[in-house]
Amino acid sequence: MAITAAQVKELRERTGAGMMDCKKALTDAEGDMDKAIQLLRERGLAAAAKKAGRVATEGLVEAYIHGGGRIGVLVEVNCETDFVANTDEFRSLVKDIAMQVAASRPEYVRREEVPAEVIEKEKSIYRAQAEAEGKPAAIVERMVEGRLEKFYKEACLLEQPFIKNPDITVEQLVKEKISKIGENISVRRFARFELGEGLEKKEENFAEEVMAQVKR
Repeated sequence: MAITAAQVKELRERTGAGMMDCKKALTDAEGDMDKAIQLLRERGLAAAAKKAGRVATEGLVEAYIHGGGRIGVLVEVNCETDFVANTDEFRSLVKDIAMQVAASRPEYVRREEVPAEVIEKEKSIYRAQAEAEGKPAAIVERMVEGRLEKFYKEACLLEQPFIKNPDITVEQLVKEKISKIGENISVRRFARFELGEGLEKKEENFAEEVMAQVKR
């Protein structure tokens, strides 16, 4: 059955879970609100959303070096207590996020950090592409929004498919850990350095390289 925006809004207000998580839960529950709430709780997403407002000032800064020094990543991930910061579960998460940055080259942590001028530039490019294809004005705008969503999924770390399990996003991975660990977790920032960045060189598939190293 078709899930309406009003249903998604109601579920978000009742659980605090993310929009896409609410839509999926409603779809899986065939529109049954109570069942959707139960599904979100079983998946740990409702609980994670409630913890999201809590202050997280502890955590770790993780360094990941790949390919004998060809790629370097620094990432800061915050939690609420130094006790959790020192657990294997949290350390593993931070390392996975650092590897994600190395492999997938995100530019921002979340879409809210993308500067307005970057968004407008991307929109103008997509609009010009769609108009060059001879699409009607109404279709052009839908194409622009669709391509902008694709841009977010490529450029924003939290919206990227997780390299170890592409069926979930990095944001969903973090939410799962919030539910399991019991504290708010926030990816604050990262920096990625690549040897010879900006210089002309052979194209490499770093995602495949990183995953090959993980499987060793």
